[in-house]
Amino acid sequence: MESEKPGSEPHPEQRKPCFSVITANATDIKTIPLLRLATSTASIDSMATITIRQLDEKTKARLRVRAAHHGRSMEEEAREILRSALRTPPAITENLSDTIRRRFAEFGGVELDLVPRDGVRKAPNFRE
Repeated sequence: MESEKPGSEPHPEQRKPCFSVITANATDIKTIPLLRLATSTASIDSMATITIRQLDEKTKARLRVRAAHHGRSMEEEAREILRSALRTPPAITENLSDTIRRRFAEFGGVELDLVPRDGVRKAPNFRE
């Protein structure tokens, strides 16, 4: 095996697998051994990712303001909104007629006369 000279690149077979990460300011590039990266992202691998398309600017701005108010990123705020919305069980829905009756009860009922009905007609005979 050849000895490495200072400042020279190791032979490709001698390199350890690495992953480069660019930090937030995009000027500092850090190289992390791939094994360490894999263990640090193990919990992330089991999480789902969703993309929300066609989100209007007004909603996005409101999310940004709400996130800043709570001291979170927009992504974390969206996760918290989803968690809290799905944490509470859905409201028990009532029968539609009961809901309408309760809503209009203050106006009083209306008495309608029943329309007299004729007896059941005899079925036509098509064989004649």
